[in-house]
Amino acid sequence: MRQPDLRGLPGVTLKPAVKVCRRIAEVGRDGWDACADNPAYAGNPFIRFDFLNAAEEANCAVEKTGWGPHHLVVEDEAGAVAAVMPLYLKSHSQGEYIFDHAWADAYERAGGRYYPKLLSAAPFTPATGPRLLVRPDIEPEEGRALLLGGALALCERYEISSLHVNFPDAEAWRWMGAQGLALREGQQYHWLNAGYRDFEDFLAALSSGRRKTIRRERRDAQAGLEILCLTGAEITEDHWDAFFGFYMDTGSRKWGRPYLTRGFFSLLGERMADRVLLVMARRDGRWIAGALNLIGDDCLYGRNWGCVEDVPFLHFELCYYRAIEWAIGRGLARVEAGAQGQHKIARGYLPTPVYSAHWIADPRLREPVERFLAQEREGVEQEMEWLAEAYSPFREG
Repeated sequence: MRQPDLRGLPGVTLKPAVKVCRRIAEVGRDGWDACADNPAYAGNPFIRFDFLNAAEEANCAVEKTGWGPHHLVVEDEAGAVAAVMPLYLKSHSQGEYIFDHAWADAYERAGGRYYPKLLSAAPFTPATGPRLLVRPDIEPEEGRALLLGGALALCERYEISSLHVNFPDAEAWRWMGAQGLALREGQQYHWLNAGYRDFEDFLAALSSGRRKTIRRERRDAQAGLEILCLTGAEITEDHWDAFFGFYMDTGSRKWGRPYLTRGFFSLLGERMADRVLLVMARRDGRWIAGALNLIGDDCLYGRNWGCVEDVPFLHFELCYYRAIEWAIGRGLARVEAGAQGQHKIARGYLPTPVYSAHWIADPRLREPVERFLAQEREGVEQEMEWLAEAYSPFREG
């Protein structure tokens, strides 16, 4: 895809063209991870080749599920991969965690065609990370401009309604806003490590009431159970069999459609085991619950949870408290516990902004969406401030 308007950039060492790859395997691990290994991305596991390829190879993020890969690649003058953008042609808005269903409904009621749309994201993953990945020896502005320009050119060429970039980091989000994309702000609940020595040191920072509640919840959750934190070679196919059962049970309870196949978890264990923390609980030798986390260089990312036996507070123990304990032990800066859930505040996870950027071709939809997003951003920021002040479990002062 040629982009003549970008040829005149001073100092450009990149080819003024963007390739579209219908499988990440066409790019290859070495080329993709040369960009994903940029030190600025802090080892984010969700944008690495092995994670994205597993989602395709296991038939999760593929055309038949409504996630048609259209990854963008910029090459340097020597033909090596210099910048990449994970990109999908979506026939629906499921599995994204940034909700635009109302936009689609309004546009289609007015006679427009919202789908297919283009989405840049880590599939099924509400975790902040880079979306415009540039090799560390390349000028970031040049690589970003080519990738974003290529995505917009793809929309124009195939008359695609819109481009959406979900959960970018704050700096890239602001940059995309300067390029004319509409900016959206949401919130999640993250735990931040204030240099705690251990879990008891973390508890000491809380109000006395919260300390007592958390100790009681942990005591009740652990009663009669064995709880293991597994990573690397400790994780076996038996663990994945049990965890997949938990995962499917959670999907059925929420009347949802599970996005991940059993094969995905095997590939994750085979290729990224050192990036996986699996917290499993068993009673009398039988696995009854589990929580899946991925490990970044400075963050533990909570992803999926499930159980086949209801135990009071076990969800909090496996998903929140064990994650905090493990992160403290490894010196990680934070835990991101996934989407939604104001109940996380009482467990030490405070409101934190998350971002998305949007380009809509038709001004009849674009203009009202932009007005809505301006109002929504103001409301989200006010709500986060209020929640942190009204419900923070931490001691004042």
